[in-house]
Amino acid sequence: MKDLNDAAFINLFKEACQKCFGHPLSEPLSETESRHLASQIFEATGLVIGAKSLKNYSIHVASGTDVRAENPSVATLDTLARYVANAPYISEIQRKDSEGHYPYWFQYKSSLATPPVPERRNRKSNSDFSTATIAAVIAVVILIIAGAIIMTGVYKKTSNAFFKEAFRTVNENVLTSHGWIIKNKDTTWWKQRYQRPGQLTLYTLRGDNWADSANKPAIKNLLMRKLTSDCFVAELRLDEFTPLQNWQQAGILLLEDSTLNSKSVRLSIAYNDYFGGYKKPDEIIIQAITSDSTNLSKPEEIVHQPVLTFQHGQSNLASRNMLRSALKLVKNGDHFRFLYSTGVRDNFAYKEALSKDLNIKPKYIAIFALQGFVDKPKPIPAHIRFFSIMDTPCK
Repeated sequence: MKDLNDAAFINLFKEACQKCFGHPLSEPLSETESRHLASQIFEATGLVIGAKSLKNYSIHVASGTDVRAENPSVATLDTLARYVANAPYISEIQRKDSEGHYPYWFQYKSSLATPPVPERRNRKSNSDFSTATIAAVIAVVILIIAGAIIMTGVYKKTSNAFFKEAFRTVNENVLTSHGWIIKNKDTTWWKQRYQRPGQLTLYTLRGDNWADSANKPAIKNLLMRKLTSDCFVAELRLDEFTPLQNWQQAGILLLEDSTLNSKSVRLSIAYNDYFGGYKKPDEIIIQAITSDSTNLSKPEEIVHQPVLTFQHGQSNLASRNMLRSALKLVKNGDHFRFLYSTGVRDNFAYKEALSKDLNIKPKYIAIFALQGFVDKPKPIPAHIRFFSIMDTPCK
């Protein structure tokens, strides 16, 4: 590497270690630390840098000499820069398609670059020296301002505008570092969130966000995060979630505060077999319910969309048709759209269940599984493999 590239790389690597471990790099990373850094980079960016490479880089950076020269690729440098800048999660294929020019590395390097100051030649050229010095200072100031603008733009673009969680790890520290708030933790069932590698498994536990005469609102193991825009698109994908008892459901919840004592909107995949005494086939439905904080016990069901009907004894057939399911909630100011997709493959198109204006100003979004205030049904798993939220311009 050239001197400028190497200096920028060393500074970048130190920043990555500071972000990962919370302290400056003072000595080469151990194998355990290298694996941890590699894991954190992958979890944050979706891109891979090998633990062995990171260990070798740390030897070069910590030594402060050229005894062990390293020559990381531009792709590796861009990955480190993306990690430091909190860039959006992206796959290697997506990066090659849309960001093959490796913008984060070059933006980072340009933010550190400074032009050389001209040397004094002799007394006769004092005027030239002064002019050159002033020009150099101005150039440095312009470069610093430009770098700050570039980096500010990067951070504004990436910090909150788009968030994706693929649940490749469900380590609690990782989840909280990604902005998740875990509410009303049930330790016994929360420990079972690891049931499937690369997915978050929640369970339909006793609880509901709407109270009744005997129960206060409560949802166990609720994963919540702050909203960063009044307009957004949120998406949740599940694998093999087939509710088969009344009130069992999983989905997305919007709240006006971090408690359950506020206006809310709930979009979920749920089971229904209550028809007021009439005999009808069981249903798996898309349900959307809203509530007014003045009367939390009287929610309004605004969507009741059957996606699957079946007779008793056909639960296996129902499960085969619910291998993949997804919910999408689009908010533009007061206007909401509720969409869903179910089927045996990922490529089933979204269908709109409802488009409606609602008087609610949510500040939080959450993902959940519940079964209402009943004890009889055995909790079933809701395997969540993907969640995303993208801020959008309000129109």
